Amino acid sequence: MSRYRIPGKGRVDHSAPVSFTFDGKTYRGLRGDSVASALLANGVHLMGRSFKYHRPRGAVSAGSEEPNALIGTSRGAGRFEPNTRATVQELRAGLVTESQNKWPNLSFDVGAINDRAYMLFSAGFYYKTFMWPKSFWDKIYEPVIRGAAGLGKSPTEPDPDHYASRYLHTDVLIVGAGPAGIAAALSAAQSGADVTLVDENPEMGGSLLSDPAVQIDGKPAWDWVEGQLGRLRAAGVRLMTRTTAIGYYHQNMVGLCQRLTDHLDNPPKGAPRERMWRVRAGQVVLAQGALEKPLVFDGNDRPGVMLASAAQTYLHKYGVKVGNNPAVITSHDSAWYAAFDLSDNGAKVAAIIDTRDSVRPDLAEGARKRGIEVLNGHTVTTTKGRLRVKSVRAAPVRGTHVGTGRSIPCDCLLMSGGWTPSLHLFSHTKGSLAWDGASNTFLPDRKTEECEIAGAGRGLWGYEAVLADGAAAGLRALEGLGRAGHEGRFTVANDRPGTGVSHTELPTDGNAGKARAFIDFQNDVTAKDIRLAVREGMRSIEHVKRYTTNGMATDQGKMSNINGLMIAADALGKQPPQVGLTTFRPPYTPTSFGAFCGYLRGETFQLTRKTPIDPWAEANGAVFEPVAQWRRAWYFPKPGEDMHAAVLRECKATRASLGIFDASTLGKIEVAGPDAVEFMNRMYTNPWTKLAPGRCRYGLLLGEDGFIRDDGVIGRLSPDLFHVTTTTGGAARVLTMMEDYLQTEWPELDVWLTSTTEQWATVALNGPNALTMLKPLVEGVNWDDFPHMSCAECTVAGLPARLFRLSFTGEVGFEVNVPARHGLTLWKALMEAGKPYDICPYGTETMHVLRAEKGYIIVGQDTDGTVTPADAGLEWAIGKAKKDFVGKRSLSRPDIVAKGRKQLVGLLTEDGSLLQEGAQIVLDPNQPKPMKMVGHVTSSYQSTMGHPIAMAVIEGGFDKMGETVFIPMPDGVRKAKITSTVFYDPQNERLKA
Repeated sequence: MSRYRIPGKGRVDHSAPVSFTFDGKTYRGLRGDSVASALLANGVHLMGRSFKYHRPRGAVSAGSEEPNALIGTSRGAGRFEPNTRATVQELRAGLVTESQNKWPNLSFDVGAINDRAYMLFSAGFYYKTFMWPKSFWDKIYEPVIRGAAGLGKSPTEPDPDHYASRYLHTDVLIVGAGPAGIAAALSAAQSGADVTLVDENPEMGGSLLSDPAVQIDGKPAWDWVEGQLGRLRAAGVRLMTRTTAIGYYHQNMVGLCQRLTDHLDNPPKGAPRERMWRVRAGQVVLAQGALEKPLVFDGNDRPGVMLASAAQTYLHKYGVKVGNNPAVITSHDSAWYAAFDLSDNGAKVAAIIDTRDSVRPDLAEGARKRGIEVLNGHTVTTTKGRLRVKSVRAAPVRGTHVGTGRSIPCDCLLMSGGWTPSLHLFSHTKGSLAWDGASNTFLPDRKTEECEIAGAGRGLWGYEAVLADGAAAGLRALEGLGRAGHEGRFTVANDRPGTGVSHTELPTDGNAGKARAFIDFQNDVTAKDIRLAVREGMRSIEHVKRYTTNGMATDQGKMSNINGLMIAADALGKQPPQVGLTTFRPPYTPTSFGAFCGYLRGETFQLTRKTPIDPWAEANGAVFEPVAQWRRAWYFPKPGEDMHAAVLRECKATRASLGIFDASTLGKIEVAGPDAVEFMNRMYTNPWTKLAPGRCRYGLLLGEDGFIRDDGVIGRLSPDLFHVTTTTGGAARVLTMMEDYLQTEWPELDVWLTSTTEQWATVALNGPNALTMLKPLVEGVNWDDFPHMSCAECTVAGLPARLFRLSFTGEVGFEVNVPARHGLTLWKALMEAGKPYDICPYGTETMHVLRAEKGYIIVGQDTDGTVTPADAGLEWAIGKAKKDFVGKRSLSRPDIVAKGRKQLVGLLTEDGSLLQEGAQIVLDPNQPKPMKMVGHVTSSYQSTMGHPIAMAVIEGGFDKMGETVFIPMPDGVRKAKITSTVFYDPQNERLKA
């Protein structure tokens, strides 16, 4: 057993040893260890190298805020992950780990030459050095930077692991299962509320797991935690460990990343490694506690220098002494308790060095009883040791004067500069923060979401205060749901309250010019770098951050932001709130790409979506084609038919009698609310105010540039409800565009947008007999008042339906929408009812032919992102009297109204040949190459009219009606006459049945 492991101590399983390797050497830990605790138990403090200077680094924390102990982990073939925090990675049998950013090995790293030349790498050196001479950039600077960039090694094989994702709705989500979170859950679980309690650690209990001497309600802390978690389980509370809340989004949406199998020796085959949860909560309670601040002094980055709270955690949770002869430097009471706990467990504490002139009498008495030397009014001016701290130099401080110091031998140094509330998630919501001058930190202020902040997260200290605050927060969350409850009461013995003072950087008694006091350990940002950035003109903390890279490490500034801010404010002669705080963005901690991808990888990277009618089409011999993410029936060949013959038959059958088509893939969006009509007026070019309920209208959607984005038929079902259809490929794009405008441009509108594409199965009926066949199956429609472009909610074949009378073929047409689960039933009923009319199922190719014969465009095929309504002959779809709509102003731009724009026209070839879609068009085939291309063919089909037809965009096409153009093809040049795009029934007589 290691001399740093205390037998029987901690929450690890001493009867379950676990072997692992670090840099090729085998070590032994215990079940329940983290990699960091197992290494520390073996006396290993050196775990990595810093990014810029390649300085030796060891674990400075015991949690997810760790900036130093980043390792590569391998869990088998292809399962390599860089930049894993050793403080978070749980030990498992056979785990292979390696240090990073070193060569040839960790103890002797050639890259440490940068540390010798640190004067060349001061803040902003990139911007200064690489400006001159410019000729050096390509040959010297860029190759060197590319070679040095990055931290850790990128995996070389595809990740074979599985990842999952789920959605969850809960009444109350509580983030953080420390004392405040548990108390909040106990309050919120009353009245039958659905409560979810999550914590990023393998065990719940938070700081209580590091303070077993505390007693709550007469029970030791660990027993109390176990009992309360049992109560929560019995009350139906959802308890989720190893689950990090990575982001807090609009309308109480919280993203959670749950680690499922990384801690298992033999994960079940196919089990997901991680699961992403998207949680929508009625109320959120943030009980994330606080993060201990490092002190900023010369040599504060050596391996063996760590946070006092981390040492306490390693001791009580893992049974590991981080050193046998620790020293303590602090400006806060909490570090004294860490010193006492280590002393009580066999460590000989060298000294407690406190920057304050005096401390509470009980703390001083506790140190005296344990024989610990106390140096009040002192500071650590520097540390010594190459790969691990060997000694510290302590000196008295009076104001700015530093007295004569002395060296104190030690094998680790515990530091505490106070505590910073963990407000990253709260900041994601754009909630405001208020500066608290007494504690020199930011506290939560104005809220933008339905959330409560409890405990140390809002600056409280001491278990009794935190428990009471957590219980009150849980009760407020319950009341926010309109439910009643009562606030819990807790009594605490052996509480550990505390206070402290804040510092910028601590002074040194040596050569101040050579002193390096680190703020961002991973990026090697020093206090001098911050002050230099201010001297060189950086005034905003965001500019200081980018100039120095402070807070840009993988810990996202959790340990460096406040210290950096305090020093920048001091250099500027301003108060911290005047300098500002950098923006915290999701994710809260580094999160794997696999977790974000979830199921969307490999064969399921882009799911093949199938309609409810797809099984019938497959059983009846359909040939399929991909359309956006959908599989759609392309055509239905009979024995001996090729595609051309099958499509021609389907076209003729539909024109002659009756065709049936699966249109379920059309995008469908419900626009609902009192301001729905105003929203539609602003989004679409058409006017909607006078459209009566029960009527439809073709809708044209533009981008801000005035170019066509999408189109579709839109039905007004009631004064405040529109059923909007979009192109199959445009559904998500249109909904996103609508949401963007609603949330950012017109938030005052009372409108709800709901994607219903997959809610409705849609069957289109077209042909002269469509009305005759459909009438007997419909109930709830007054056919005398149901002309073309009408809609109604009714029943069809006994099924609840939305019926639209419209046509994309030029024939009498209907679209029947029924709930998706009834789609196949409807299809079969219509096929049966249509037998007397020789009903013919047709696919997308026939649909294209029929629509092209009528000149109906398909956005994305007959438009290319530069086509305006006028270019497509759709000026009739623009509300001339409308004051505004998306894209209106762009339609009057000079280049939009200029002559010679490409315009959509029809083409008929002189020799009756079929043109290739995409073929370029010229006015003179004999001109020298490169030829002047004036347009291209957008659509081309064999038609039911005895000759091929085509559509094309041609420069000034409307003014060239009847003229001949030339289309170079692989087998020769074709002549074609420019015509109208409407080839079939230009008077719309077929629609009047």
